[in-house]
Amino acid sequence: MLVCEKICKVDRSEGKYIDSPYGSQPTTVIQDFVGTYATAAFTTTADTLTVTDEFVVAEHVYDFEEVLSAFDVMDARIDEQNYSVAAAIDSFVLNNLCEDGTGTYSTPVGGFTTAANIITIIANLQSKVAGYESAYKNTYIVVENTDLPGFIISAASTGFQRADETLKNGFAGNCLGTEVYVVRTGLFVNDTLGTTTVTNSGHRVFGVKGTTTYAAPRGVRYDEKSVAGKTGKEIVTWGYIGFKAWAPKATLTVDITIS
Repeated sequence: MLVCEKICKVDRSEGKYIDSPYGSQPTTVIQDFVGTYATAAFTTTADTLTVTDEFVVAEHVYDFEEVLSAFDVMDARIDEQNYSVAAAIDSFVLNNLCEDGTGTYSTPVGGFTTAANIITIIANLQSKVAGYESAYKNTYIVVENTDLPGFIISAASTGFQRADETLKNGFAGNCLGTEVYVVRTGLFVNDTLGTTTVTNSGHRVFGVKGTTTYAAPRGVRYDEKSVAGKTGKEIVTWGYIGFKAWAPKATLTVDITIS
């Protein structure tokens, strides 16, 4: 499952740099009738998203592989490459999201796999972003597939209508109004991803939708090339990515540590 386009703003313009869409907040003074005011000083903070990372995959399809195959090898490899790059971008953005969010939360012992923890975890996470002006955009949480049993058991045993719907139709991907996205186990990693080093093993991420941005200039593209000395075609698929958790909104992204 690819989730980042559902939870981040995506900018596909061709700019290498994107300026912050958020400014600092002024402070309103409440006072008795005096008809005067004090001019406050304010500071501006340079906050820019920079596209720094390239994602690329290349393969060669020989002519005999295309001609003698029972299916269209070229189209199949293009589709697989497109998905491979898209999945790598998704992993990169999610790990940066988890790394750069300044909100923090540690789950009760047992984490998400303990069904009794689920309602408490989601309620505590929602309380971290409640009251902000961006909260109306709805919240999300991204977990790995090994966490899902706790959500399913909790949904199937909580309340009446929700429990019946879960038992009949399966988990609906929503818990207390928070959208639940599931990725494969091992996506949150301790690793160096391009220009970024992340330490996210044992972590998950929660936040308010649309308060972070990733840039994907022109999206994912591919090309077919003839290669000297080889029959068939070389296929290359690539994309450029930059990510930013904007400073004024960084607290609306919560790095979850599983206890």
